[in-house]
Amino acid sequence: MAPSTGPTLLGVDVLWVATILSAVAASAVVFAIYTATTVRDPMAKRVKALNDRREQLKAGITASTSKRRAKLVTKNETTDRIRALLSSMKVLQESQIKVAQTKLLQAGIRSKEWAVAVIFGRLVLPIVIGGPILYLVYGTDMFADWSAFKKYGLVAVSFILSYKAPDIYLKNKITKRSHAIRKGLPDALDLLVICAEAGLTVDAAFARVSKELGKAYPELGEEFSLTGIELGFLTDRRQAFENLANRINLDAIQGVVTTMIQTEKYGTPLASALRVLSAEFRNERMMRAEEKAARLPAIMTIPLILFILPVLFIVILGPAACSINDALMS
Repeated sequence: MAPSTGPTLLGVDVLWVATILSAVAASAVVFAIYTATTVRDPMAKRVKALNDRREQLKAGITASTSKRRAKLVTKNETTDRIRALLSSMKVLQESQIKVAQTKLLQAGIRSKEWAVAVIFGRLVLPIVIGGPILYLVYGTDMFADWSAFKKYGLVAVSFILSYKAPDIYLKNKITKRSHAIRKGLPDALDLLVICAEAGLTVDAAFARVSKELGKAYPELGEEFSLTGIELGFLTDRRQAFENLANRINLDAIQGVVTTMIQTEKYGTPLASALRVLSAEFRNERMMRAEEKAARLPAIMTIPLILFILPVLFIVILGPAACSINDALMS
């Protein structure tokens, strides 16, 4: 490579850097002109979709329903094959399926067929992930400089993590969903109190709350909407509340469900009981916020020592050190 003859700054060719920046700027200008000249009317696509939908309804054909049914049929065939395979290997138990289905409901996954996939993942992932790592560790020279203990630890960790991967994934989804529901529970109880005092029935109150809180807390709105639907068609209303408690892994929901069942059974005032629960949950939320605020100084200690204090020392002591160095050198 020929040496550069142009001006340099800190050892970098200025003309080379300017050429690259010019190319980036030109590309940005071309992209901006393209996006400005190819703006499409957002309503055109919607109008076309509505017209297509109208024609489908006139012909008595619903494309979305047929696609959904095809997906369900495919999924059921796949899960049936997996179930048959696991049954032939005698590793499928009803208790495992029930536990997996409960976890799926708590994670917001409504299809119970995925329970078989979770159990199948526990069986297959150790082979798919742990098998290649086992071959790389003991069948090749990639980890030849490692000790026997390190090799064994790597293989063991790979097998354990791959086996626990489906459960870890579901646990993370359950935790996130439970936190989102916990945030909106006090507001939902306040709205239930207002609906109860307004004279609405319990199922109508749940439907109204789910409609009002659906945008702010979609997880809680979905659960309340499903509970309202179950209250409308189930013969045993207690079962609808118990289903709500099974779908949400929260002690607060257990308390709400117990209160609802007692009011349904003994005829106690619903508004007063929900008002007490709402105040209690709101105080718990405030206590959790205060606890996080109290932990903040301890959490900020390490970033303060590693990142903030060194910069302050450089900014404050840097000019003085430069002045002392100049005075000594002169």
